Amino acid sequence: MNPYLVEDSTLLSVVTNLSTSALYRSHEKPLTCNTSDEYIQFYNTARYITGLIVYPIGCIVGIAGNILALIVFQHRDMRTSTNVYLSSLAVSDTIKLLNDALYFMIVAIALKESDLAEEMMSSLYPVAHYVFNMSVCVTAWLTVSVAVERYIAVCYPSRAKELCTTRRAKLICTFVFIIMIVITIPAALKYEMKTVFDSSINQTCSLIVPTTFGNNKAFYVPYVWIHNSLRGIVPVFILVFLNISIINELRKERVKGKKFTSRNRITLMLIAIVFMFIVCITPDAILSTFFGKGYVDEDNLVKGVREITDALLHVNSACSFMLYCSLSIVFRTTFIKIFCKFLDRHPEPEAIHLNRKTTSQRQPEAVHENPDVVRVNGCTPAPGEDPPCREDYL
Repeated sequence: MNPYLVEDSTLLSVVTNLSTSALYRSHEKPLTCNTSDEYIQFYNTARYITGLIVYPIGCIVGIAGNILALIVFQHRDMRTSTNVYLSSLAVSDTIKLLNDALYFMIVAIALKESDLAEEMMSSLYPVAHYVFNMSVCVTAWLTVSVAVERYIAVCYPSRAKELCTTRRAKLICTFVFIIMIVITIPAALKYEMKTVFDSSINQTCSLIVPTTFGNNKAFYVPYVWIHNSLRGIVPVFILVFLNISIINELRKERVKGKKFTSRNRITLMLIAIVFMFIVCITPDAILSTFFGKGYVDEDNLVKGVREITDALLHVNSACSFMLYCSLSIVFRTTFIKIFCKFLDRHPEPEAIHLNRKTTSQRQPEAVHENPDVVRVNGCTPAPGEDPPCREDYL
């Protein structure tokens, strides 16, 4: 394959711009390594802050936290439909964090070996672009799924026992993964690496350019709009509606003087998770859908802003474990039970109260009519059920 001819470019511009701009092919205009140095300082500053500070900290904290959360959610006391969704979220978040770890490695290598980092970026970006889009889509619709379950549990408690089951949750999570993996396949086919010869300095550089398939505007213009809407705008609108409905229902219970049940305490934790997702995804959704901005094929100003919006998505994937620990009593109690047995001698007062609340102490009619049944550490099995605990409907 003959290298592309470059007349007006220098290798220095490529070295200072790790994620080089990808230019669409045309017979009238040859490919260049870079088109503008405007806002290059802003872009480089944003890239180094996110790539060398935010991403490594987030990857270490987030990956470790998600692994610990998965271990806790697999405990017999945590096998609920809600925790099936949260386990799947931990998987999708971990996939995204591992993908972000590659970007951190490339930015770190660029400090010493710019040419190697440029080549790595160009070769890995097509795959990383797909993994990024797939994981964000999966996270978005799993968050919607868990919000729908909370909506049913709070607003239609009489049907929660029938609809909110672990089996159904597993089917929905599997469906979300499969559908989003398929829908985002075109993202994997959009870009490729090309080696470009710079005749002015008699050297070559690597570029990320659209493939022939990626240049098909008849397909990609509507696809990108639909895909970005499914990735951000549509989930945000659904989550805002569901959160408002759930909060209104909880306020009604407070007005009536009812105490928060365990179901509602878990709902408050999930509202916090959904709220953080909305805050982190909205800038990316607006930039992608309404302004149609990508990354490698944009100028330095847009790429610098993209670094910030991507960092928000990274924070969302990294902070779930801290939310579980800070907002869920049952999660903390189970975590201590698994990893800190020597601290389990003095559980939290509310956890003690929940542990004493066995199924034998509840009225059978109340369990049947109101699905506010909570699986907690130390609960006893109901008659005819397998020990050690029955499934709850949170």
